[in-house]
Amino acid sequence: MLFGRDIGIDLGTATVLVFVKGKGVVLREPSVVAMDKNTGRLLKVGEEAQRMLGRTPGNIVAIRPLAAGVISDYDMTERMLKEILRKVTSFSLFKPQLVICVPSGITEVEERAVIDAGLQAGARKVFLIEEPVAAAIGAGIDISKPEGHMVVDIGGGTTDVAVISLSGVVASESIKIAGDSFDEALIKYIKRKHNVLIGESTAEELKRSIGCVFPRPDILAVEVKGRCLMTGLPRVVAVNSNDMIEAFEEVSERILETIHQVLESTPPELVADISNNGIVMTGGGSLVWGFDKLVESRTSIRTHIADDAVSCVAYGTGKSLEWIKDMQDGTINLSRRRQMS
Repeated sequence: MLFGRDIGIDLGTATVLVFVKGKGVVLREPSVVAMDKNTGRLLKVGEEAQRMLGRTPGNIVAIRPLAAGVISDYDMTERMLKEILRKVTSFSLFKPQLVICVPSGITEVEERAVIDAGLQAGARKVFLIEEPVAAAIGAGIDISKPEGHMVVDIGGGTTDVAVISLSGVVASESIKIAGDSFDEALIKYIKRKHNVLIGESTAEELKRSIGCVFPRPDILAVEVKGRCLMTGLPRVVAVNSNDMIEAFEEVSERILETIHQVLESTPPELVADISNNGIVMTGGGSLVWGFDKLVESRTSIRTHIADDAVSCVAYGTGKSLEWIKDMQDGTINLSRRRQMS
């Protein structure tokens, strides 16, 4: 095939998802790169690089080039994008056009960095779409109507809360507290309570298996291995789902506060719409057990988690490829319609 296909990329702090027009989501890899410090050579990207996190010899570093939803290591992000594009595009005479998803609170400097990284990685043109807009489209919401919808997208590095109407963001907040913050909170909690240090991957596994932010009908418990901070030796401790609520309380409260702030700055007519339509939650962080129940109990608004919440943003970014024609005039942001050459 000679024509470069248009590509949508959900450039997440934890995971990169790639949507190719006509094919759907074709790649889902952790946002991790491994490189040789001595030679600067890129060794692995994605899954293979993630396995190296915390397990590498001195000359090899495994890093996440994105932090809190934005580029923290420009060079590595560019190289990671290049590698991802190489994986999903066969030989083509035409460079692909990219739509890349970004947090709603991103600055112009950060926007520019994402666009430049995409162009350097081999794209012909790069357009940006805000995460909550992409999440709403991916969740099957018709955002073109003059009707208010609230989306809470909890990714790895950022939580985006937005009210969307007429294809635009009416009110939004983006905070750098999300899925990764739950892992960090859990590591701190177990360290404080048991004097035991656990690793990131153990925290992630705990969050998936018994993690919750709302009381479960039955208390679940597991045993966790870590390093005792007193002796330096391995030690096993028991952790249950009630511990999880305690460990996650601060993080979930910050997300709830953000939802309240956005509702407070939303016009009354749209708040009435949201009350009817409910709140939609997307992103991997929304899958922490009971999050929808917690939001519903605090806002008195019906709340549900979108189907395939993890891929919503990628599907929405993919669907937005159909509107590239309208974005040709240099508009890079669907909802803000801001001109940038």
